[in-house]
Amino acid sequence: MDTGILTDGPERSHRRTGRSRRAGQSRGLEQKPFRQPRMTYRPIEIISADALEDIHNASLTILEEIGIDFMHEEAKAVLKRAGADVEPGSDRVRIDRGLIMQALTTCPPEFTMHARNPAHNVRFGGDWIAFAQMASAPNCSDMDGGRRPGNQQDFRSLVKLAQSFNIIHLTGGYPVEPVDLHASIRHLECLRDFATLTDKVFHVYSLGKERNRDGIEIARIARGVTDEQLERQPSVLSIINSSSPLRLDTPMLQGIIEMSSRNQVIVVTPFTLAGAMAPVTLAGALAQQNAEALAGIAFTQLVRPGAPVVYGGFTSNVDMKSGAPAFGTPEYMKAANVGGQLARRYNLPYRTSNTCAANTLDAQAAYESVFSLWGAIMGGGNLIKHAAGWMEGGLTVSYEKIILDVDLLQMVAEYLEPIVVDTDTLALDAIRDVGPGGHFFGTPHTQARYRDAFYAPLLSDWRNYETWSEAGGPTAYEKAHRLWQEALAQYEPPPLDPAIAEEIDAFVARRIAEGGAPTDF
Repeated sequence: MDTGILTDGPERSHRRTGRSRRAGQSRGLEQKPFRQPRMTYRPIEIISADALEDIHNASLTILEEIGIDFMHEEAKAVLKRAGADVEPGSDRVRIDRGLIMQALTTCPPEFTMHARNPAHNVRFGGDWIAFAQMASAPNCSDMDGGRRPGNQQDFRSLVKLAQSFNIIHLTGGYPVEPVDLHASIRHLECLRDFATLTDKVFHVYSLGKERNRDGIEIARIARGVTDEQLERQPSVLSIINSSSPLRLDTPMLQGIIEMSSRNQVIVVTPFTLAGAMAPVTLAGALAQQNAEALAGIAFTQLVRPGAPVVYGGFTSNVDMKSGAPAFGTPEYMKAANVGGQLARRYNLPYRTSNTCAANTLDAQAAYESVFSLWGAIMGGGNLIKHAAGWMEGGLTVSYEKIILDVDLLQMVAEYLEPIVVDTDTLALDAIRDVGPGGHFFGTPHTQARYRDAFYAPLLSDWRNYETWSEAGGPTAYEKAHRLWQEALAQYEPPPLDPAIAEEIDAFVARRIAEGGAPTDF
């Protein structure tokens, strides 16, 4: 894509100039300061306490009687020492419910992730909510360039957008996979971009221990802290997906060992599609999700008691006609709600997602995302992954969809703001002044508040039909296209000490010269 506004060439020297303006924020797109929303309402509990216990007990029965495959020798040795039943000559491990529940007692219910800019630290757990950009898409798209494989230029543009919007609290993985970079060194270039083009919390992939170690070290350098301080202050996270049904593979287990041993954040997330990799019934799919999640979470605590960990849920259904994953469905919403109930039962932070199956920015993309987001928020989600940009069941990140989602996320944040009821907001004096049959446009009460009285949407067009038509009848898609281009044109990299930038560059250059990371597992 060549929009005429991407400036990858001079970036390396530009980022070292120590810009004084804060955090690469966009000048022309009005937004509120960086802040985390908090869940001000009681999360929805759609199943009874008894039904929740039935799912819990079924999960423990799965782990005790059926077992789960741990496809890594060191992981099996850790489990065996802890008292799990490791089947000789096999990857199958059966874990007693007492061992699982004892391990859960050391999980921290709430913790802080530390960004290189302390103003962008993120709280996990409790009633805190954090929105992460779309992650792991193989493709990207925009109105002009269409759908295309990921590349480094798009990767950098998307990372800049994550920095530009305050409602995006962290980058939860590569927004698009830059396939023009060799897989052995791709993580080094991407992690450098995360650490320099943003000053927010970022993610490292568990695809071999070298990638975990490199990500942890780049985060340490970027923050300018010692190894000991980094271990006291978790700074990077990694998503661990089980290979449903009932398997944890070598790269994922290596990731837990590397991250948890250094007190960095693990988000254990089974990807259980009802009717495909899990039972077709939601109860059965959730029992399997819970079993896989508990096994991974317990393992983090066997590696290091007290290591920060998040309960992840990603149960949805498939189209039983084609087998394609479906998102934003009633089943997805219900699974997100129950996932939250389970996480709260174990007193763990909860990860869920904002998803859709739409192939373009249309009504389907909007309503499936609204349903997903509503299930995530009202389910009590603390970390909302894929919050901005997800399209096509996760196969594509869309520039325009990022703008649509940012608008939705900002609306959710406003919805979660409590209604203030006091003498001032009850406005009795204004009502007396206006009286029956008047209007409030010119009252001092209105004049003092009108600029920020209501949420101003990014995309909605509130003009009447005639005015809108005279302006050319612009669509939300077209406006979103213009807005992401404006955001990129106004992007400035966040300040970074030149010595730290040079240290990151030196580390990346050394690791590239060493060959990076293996590409076969």
